[in-house]
Amino acid sequence: MLTTPRSMLAVAIACSLLTACSPEPANAPTATTPAAATASVNENDKANAYFEKAFMDVVALSPMGLTQLGIKQDYDKWDQLTDGQAEKELALAKAQLEGLKDLDVSKLDAQTSLSYQLFKQQLQDKIADDQWRLYNYPINQMYGWHSMVPSLLINQHLIDNESDAKAYIARLNGIVQLFEQLKVQLDAREKLGIMPPKFVYPLAIEASKNIITGAPFSDGKDSTLLEDFKTKVNALKLDDQTKAMLVKEAQIALTSSVKPAYEGLINYLEAQHQRAGTDDGVWRFKNGEAFYNNALARTTTTSMTADEIHQLGLSEVARIHGEMQAIMKKTGFKGDLKAFFAYMREDSQFYYPDTAEGKAAYLAKATDIINTMKGRLDELFHIKPKADLIVKAVEPFRENSAGKAFYEAPSMDGKRPGTYYANLHNMKDMPNYMMEALAYHEGIPGHHMQIAIAQELENVPKFRKFGGYTAYVEGWGLYTELLPKEMGLYQNDYADFGRLAMELWRACRLVVDTGIHAKKWTREQAIQYLVDNTPNAPTEAVNAIERYIVMPSQATAYKIGMIKLVQLRDKAKTALGDKFDIRDYHDVVLKNGAVPLDVLEQLVDQYIADKKATQA
Repeated sequence: MLTTPRSMLAVAIACSLLTACSPEPANAPTATTPAAATASVNENDKANAYFEKAFMDVVALSPMGLTQLGIKQDYDKWDQLTDGQAEKELALAKAQLEGLKDLDVSKLDAQTSLSYQLFKQQLQDKIADDQWRLYNYPINQMYGWHSMVPSLLINQHLIDNESDAKAYIARLNGIVQLFEQLKVQLDAREKLGIMPPKFVYPLAIEASKNIITGAPFSDGKDSTLLEDFKTKVNALKLDDQTKAMLVKEAQIALTSSVKPAYEGLINYLEAQHQRAGTDDGVWRFKNGEAFYNNALARTTTTSMTADEIHQLGLSEVARIHGEMQAIMKKTGFKGDLKAFFAYMREDSQFYYPDTAEGKAAYLAKATDIINTMKGRLDELFHIKPKADLIVKAVEPFRENSAGKAFYEAPSMDGKRPGTYYANLHNMKDMPNYMMEALAYHEGIPGHHMQIAIAQELENVPKFRKFGGYTAYVEGWGLYTELLPKEMGLYQNDYADFGRLAMELWRACRLVVDTGIHAKKWTREQAIQYLVDNTPNAPTEAVNAIERYIVMPSQATAYKIGMIKLVQLRDKAKTALGDKFDIRDYHDVVLKNGAVPLDVLEQLVDQYIADKKATQA
């Protein structure tokens, strides 16, 4: 799962993970004379300059987005969570859409024409989706503001000098105003009946309390933020007196600003918790069905209905169960599939010890899996990322509510590497037979290959480098769990079962996400479906369903995207025969950055046609 929190980056990134588009086919170059060629080049330059300026105009509205991209501008500020800010963003989108009329599309080459169509559709979607601006949960257990704030400071606010340290302190002091704005936004949603279900509040409150636990808030070891600040400052080449002064200023900011800000938010959440309900799906909102249908369209970049997605999930679950039974028989297990699930779930041989040593061993093995895959990349890819990848455990302050694993993209300049986060809070949620598929998905050849390569593309506008379409991004992640199987990399039958277990989990998502949000399933009903149909731990089923509840439609992207990628690969194989090269296919998929699935099909069709033309 990619968890750059796009709610935070809705301003900073022109294309969010929930943005879909279905642009017209890219125009082929039409210039045939030197004069026409010059005009075309000039129009391409004009268009790309417009896209770059438009992207940076959007990013400039988000200090947090700038930081995520590694740009130290407004480094001492937070985003503005106000209606005025939202209106400013909407007005900018409308102005940028109007500005596109100044471009002559007939003079654009294929790549620039594609950029034009993508950018236009993204702007149109943003404007159309403004009606749903309040249909979200700014506080939730997955990526709420209470956890995004410390996460950005710890993972993305680099301190390379004294000025950066002072900017960090300024951000600590700015949390008071940020959270006051947040509470206004929460009030506005409550008036519309848009509140998270009751189960969310204890998780968010606990995570908030974790931030203000430890020194300087209380006795004991340093709090998460103080430890982070000290570590970064002590690494600077500054005299001891200056370092001590900076640490003292940070301590004052923590006690005088961060503590009251979080205490105020905790009090607010505790009061709202009493008013929250237990219905889970977005069907309960006014126009909830229309909102969910729109979310599905944005997430999947298809026109599939909730019923169609639900039925696809049921059929995929049945198919994968059949493949799992074949593996079960190969292992010599006596019993039915449900008993095999219980065996895989409960036998200690499938888990690292829930100790510091066991967690370290897990991280070391995950790193080894990724390093082995790095050595085989030439078999699959012509292009490879320059940015490095590291493996880390999820930080203690958010591990109790964060997902099983996720990926964080590198900074724009590559100084901050991509990161594969493994949540080792409960080692029973991280069986060793799944760790290969998990590392491939989140690391290499999964999210890191796709996202880092996209960010490093040349002659492609930034809005495409840093944008995303969930079905493409997560579809690629799931597709890359299959690739090592085809290369013979899974170590044994149990590891291959783990791959299928991961795919099964994504198939079940199609069933439970639509079940919750369209068919009025309860949280308990959805949890039971996962427990009955997968080998995953019951605690993992609980965390997963709670994630799908607060992120409607997001979980449907994985399987739909993977199916399309496999279908397109098979289409190319059939059309090209022995001229098919999987490295060429992967180039087509990756070299344009993230695109909607229908656009990806157009690109693959063009690749097939071009390849055939060279063979003629």
